[in-house]
Amino acid sequence: MQFRRKFALSAIIAVLVALPLSAQWPATEKLDLDAIYRIKDEGLQRSKVMEIESYLTDVYGPRLTGSPNMKEAGDWAMKTMKEWGLTNVHEEAWPFGRGWQNQRFTANALTPRAYPLIAYPKAWTPGTNGPVTGDATIAVINEDKDFAEFKGKLRGKFVLSMAMRDVPAHFDSLGHRYTDAELAELAKQPAGGGRGRGNFAAAQEFNRKKAQFFIDEGVAGVLDFSRGDGGTVFVQAPQGVSRDVKGPAQPVQVTLAVEHYGRIWRTLEKKIPVTLQIDADNKFFDADLNSFNIVADLPGTDKADEVVMLGAHFDSWHTGTGATDNAAGSAVMMEAMRLLKASGVKLRRTVRIGLWGGEEEGLLGSKEYVKAHYGDPATMVLKPEHAKLAGYFNVDNGTGLIRGVYLQGNESVAPIFQQWMEPFKNLGMTTLTIRNTGGTDHLSYDAVGLPGFQFVQDEVEYDSRTHHSNMDVYERIQANDMMRNAVIVATFVMNTANRDEKLPRKPLPKPTPPAGRGTSQP
Repeated sequence: MQFRRKFALSAIIAVLVALPLSAQWPATEKLDLDAIYRIKDEGLQRSKVMEIESYLTDVYGPRLTGSPNMKEAGDWAMKTMKEWGLTNVHEEAWPFGRGWQNQRFTANALTPRAYPLIAYPKAWTPGTNGPVTGDATIAVINEDKDFAEFKGKLRGKFVLSMAMRDVPAHFDSLGHRYTDAELAELAKQPAGGGRGRGNFAAAQEFNRKKAQFFIDEGVAGVLDFSRGDGGTVFVQAPQGVSRDVKGPAQPVQVTLAVEHYGRIWRTLEKKIPVTLQIDADNKFFDADLNSFNIVADLPGTDKADEVVMLGAHFDSWHTGTGATDNAAGSAVMMEAMRLLKASGVKLRRTVRIGLWGGEEEGLLGSKEYVKAHYGDPATMVLKPEHAKLAGYFNVDNGTGLIRGVYLQGNESVAPIFQQWMEPFKNLGMTTLTIRNTGGTDHLSYDAVGLPGFQFVQDEVEYDSRTHHSNMDVYERIQANDMMRNAVIVATFVMNTANRDEKLPRKPLPKPTPPAGRGTSQP
């Protein structure tokens, strides 16, 4: 063990010497290498992370916010963490709206040839109330003038609502790990500027108008396809869908595999009728319009009134089993808590896990937690707990190995994390990037000036295959990456818990009144 300490210290000194003299480095961080060894030993030799992953995915399945699956998975997670010896394990409720879950779904072409369809209903859309048979028809509506063309022609029909696209071959692998060159590029300061968001409100209003048109016309259902191919179908909820019990109605909506959509489309272009039958049993849950976050603690010692948080969103979309998005993050964070408990390492500050609901609908759960405990970004009126949070760490980029940290513009934390990464460079963790990364729950903390961080992870198949798709299942999880990720997270959390000072913070942001969007997030 003495050799390990000397080697790691020498490596840290080498890094410090290589840095420009202008860098504002703190004193060398105190790394408890014996504690890190214990975490590594527990996490790499006796890991439970894949067992957790399998329960969340195989047993409880997709965890759409507000669904019975989400509730049952949450009960299991709390029971499990209590069995590990975590304290203060509880749910914190917040208002969400009606729940939804698909109970049964089949889709088939009947004529001119019979064949099954790979297809999935969209979240928060109604079912068919039993099998419904109808002709398929093309009705692509992209602007107001298109409504007149189809008025009075769609009753009882299944509408192909998107123009068919090309489906090119894949000559490159769908899976990818960062190369050294890509990591070096990621570490660079990004160029300024950015894209506008476009006229989102106008697009949303047009989609509502189109949905109402299809309802008024009495369609049997509205069909589309997603960006995937080869049997991979990416499915979320329609734009503008409401979770309000009294919200605007939606027609039956189904997303098909693009290849099956294309077969129907090309047959119709030949003036040959196509008959479809769809049976979608979609159920709404209106008895409890709240969702929840799950919270649990490992109490600290001499700084127990201060808190380090780690978290991941617990919810998912509904077609696969939410394996990479984000049972992977939830399992890693739960395992990190288990490692800290089972290894018996010292924790000066209290360590708290947050498993968030409603991330897919707009970071809702973490926003509600931050507003309740730390402050409101709309007013920047802060609560007493704001001063007590040492830092927040998030995992939500799939199953891929952690390769570094997005610093979210926090220059002061870079030299600290640089030293903390040293014991993990042999696992491939080498990169700090000052860049921001969007679309997940660390942003809720950053929005009120708290140090919140998302880890840089290998892409693997996240965007290309699993993110919000029917292929987001256990088999796409990389076990070695998951075990290593839990070890890295546990160590970063332990280091934060045991520092003399909390992690440095950026200046407080200005108040940011909400923009009025309730859209889904990546």
